[in-house]
Amino acid sequence: MITNPTASAHAYPYLALGDSYTIGESVPDADRWSVQLAGLLRKDGVDVADPDIIARTGWTTAELSEAIQKSGNQKTYGLVSLLIGVNNQYRGQDTDRYRTEVRALLQTARRFAGNSPNRVFVLSIPDWGVTPFAAGSGRDRQQIAREIDAFNAVAQDECRKASIAYIDITPTSRAAAGDRSQIADDDLHFSGKQYRLWAEQALPVVKTLLE
Repeated sequence: MITNPTASAHAYPYLALGDSYTIGESVPDADRWSVQLAGLLRKDGVDVADPDIIARTGWTTAELSEAIQKSGNQKTYGLVSLLIGVNNQYRGQDTDRYRTEVRALLQTARRFAGNSPNRVFVLSIPDWGVTPFAAGSGRDRQQIAREIDAFNAVAQDECRKASIAYIDITPTSRAAAGDRSQIADDDLHFSGKQYRLWAEQALPVVKTLLE
């Protein structure tokens, strides 16, 4: 877990839960979408701290849940985000398992937010099928897209049931196809430029949550 020692000085401590996209694989720390979002919120007068982060490249829903338990984190946050599921799709796991595990993670996120679902938001899984890595891997990129859509449909449904905000950044990620500036140097993850778009898309939703 990455802990921000200055978080308590802000009105809204922030916890970001996820995988490679939240930890910002292959980009500088300042380019992480969650860090960029916190900066945009502060620019608009909302006193949000840079996030504490529980995330690692390669984590599935089950591995994130295990890591949260092992972290021993008992803090309460004014804002909690969740972006998880791409590795469930990549490893060929089924959506029924994902539904069960993402439902539990939403409950965990809610607890971190002081049992306030209106302080939790979820970003959809981006489509790694648009990356050069996918193009060179021999994987069927249309199948990747279909599977990611199926996982996202589950997450959106569970968010609806839990009254948690869901932000669909998947079309934004797909628009990065063919634009090398939106892809990280590892050819698999997205760049800070693409993450900026996610932060900008999330901004008005999160501002509403914090009103």
